[in-house]
Amino acid sequence: MVYVLFSVFCSITVSVILKLARRYAVDTKQLIVWNYPVAVGCTWFFLRPEWAPTVLDGAPWVLYGALAVLLPGIFFALSASIRYAGIVRTEVAQRLSLFIALIAAFWLFNESAQAGKLAGVAVGVVGILCSIGWHKGKNQYGRNHGAWLFPMVVFFGYGIIDILFKQIAQHTGIPYTTSMLVVFCLAMVVAFAFLVYYLTVAHKRFSVHAIFWGVVLGGFNFANILFYMKAHRALPDNPSIVFTGMNVGVIALGALVGIAFFREKLSFVNKIGILLAVASVLIIAYL
Repeated sequence: MVYVLFSVFCSITVSVILKLARRYAVDTKQLIVWNYPVAVGCTWFFLRPEWAPTVLDGAPWVLYGALAVLLPGIFFALSASIRYAGIVRTEVAQRLSLFIALIAAFWLFNESAQAGKLAGVAVGVVGILCSIGWHKGKNQYGRNHGAWLFPMVVFFGYGIIDILFKQIAQHTGIPYTTSMLVVFCLAMVVAFAFLVYYLTVAHKRFSVHAIFWGVVLGGFNFANILFYMKAHRALPDNPSIVFTGMNVGVIALGALVGIAFFREKLSFVNKIGILLAVASVLIIAYL
């Protein structure tokens, strides 16, 4: 469980970094770009992926390419969601994106649809609708759509990413860590292509501070993945404990941090939504 706690802490820290970066006027788009060289370096150093010319024979390059575009794109959406909707709503949306993967497991991967998991999905859908909120007129962040639009993009985006990674995992002839390295390398290329456009065509100023913030972000983002993998290896016979601890922990700690440190305001319906989100994760894990 120590690995789960570390993973939860790192996951929330990623959101906090994005929140603080905006507060200190750091360009979050450039910050996100510099996260990817760290992801590539950490994957190579810590995971030691197998690498040889023949390893990638028959590799799913279409899936790699899709993830290379989606990963930085959804990261930008995550940053915008934290800015306009807050950490609490964003973490709920990100964690409950697992419902999309569950539905895909039933429809695309031919897994049996269990009543408990379907009930959990239903409770979770109600939870996310309640926790996000649907404001008419401008909200406290100055937008009349950001409080629900960006969390919904995060919800669907991370769900699609999860499905694509599961499809990559089915290519058993290629080590999963090797696929991760390739995806991160391609995502880094896409991110730097965006940075060139951002600086030259959009005429934005290059930010040295964003490099430092991006390195820190990349470190915590990779640590989140690493500790989550270690947790599953440490508890191979209890994946539900890891699954529950991670998702419930992030939702609960995210709510605590958002309310206590950033004074995010939640309505009564929002609070009910968070409780339903936690309940749905428990239902999916244990029923």
